Amino acid sequence: MKLRKVTAASATALVIALTATACGGDSDSGDSGSGGGDKIKIGIKYDQPGLGLKEPDGSFSGFDVDVATYVAKELGYKPDQIEWVETKSADRENALARGDVKMIAATYSITDERKQKVDFAGPYLLAHQDLLVKADSDIKEGTDLNGKKLCSVTGSTSAQNVKDKIAPKAQLQQLGGYSECIAGLQSDQLDALTTDDAILAGFAAQDQYKGQFKLTGLKLSNENYGIGVKKGDTATVNKINDALEKMVSDGAWDKAVKDNFGPANYKNEPAPKIGQIVQ
Repeated sequence: MKLRKVTAASATALVIALTATACGGDSDSGDSGSGGGDKIKIGIKYDQPGLGLKEPDGSFSGFDVDVATYVAKELGYKPDQIEWVETKSADRENALARGDVKMIAATYSITDERKQKVDFAGPYLLAHQDLLVKADSDIKEGTDLNGKKLCSVTGSTSAQNVKDKIAPKAQLQQLGGYSECIAGLQSDQLDALTTDDAILAGFAAQDQYKGQFKLTGLKLSNENYGIGVKKGDTATVNKINDALEKMVSDGAWDKAVKDNFGPANYKNEPAPKIGQIVQ
């Protein structure tokens, strides 16, 4: 067999090609959505027990985390290939537009206004605005809040929503965070806390709060939680929807609900149908 002579120029070209190939396979953006050695960046909340929480040891827990981990697995990513990125509510649309994250699972309600800026997969959970009260409270419905102290976080419209619709004489108290409202409930400085029932259940399910609080089942609004992706990324939306349907069918969705909300006796809605938005 006659061997072909390799010139210095061709050898140099071969080295350059191999180097470029190696560099190209080391991306950590997760934009390909195919796994296979890449990383994927997923936006979550860091401060919502039961949904998205950064634990003291640096790990992450919560229903949103479990859903996102399952979806990532179906997209080809192992848990150690996920980079969790704290994504605050006010920055979610910008984080997707900038490409900071591939997707966001962070109690992200699907609304017409948001759909102008991002695309959504799901919904994967139907939540409702509710009330959290002490376990021995006689507050059973919204009208019982007249003359009572109702807490929500600064900037939220939840407490005002209750006052406008069902309890005009409620005394609104806005604090910096849900933990402050919970502390007020414990000490009887406040009578109720209002926001999405999933968020309330997440707090009530924590070890230090077990048995102390209950949800009233107010259902003042419908919050369809979806997974946000960059506007126009239809391929990723379709892959996530397929993953969510599989998560429901194989029982992993029900397990995630029980694991994260069970101790709060959260009466969750059945898993919503993909693309079915409850108004």
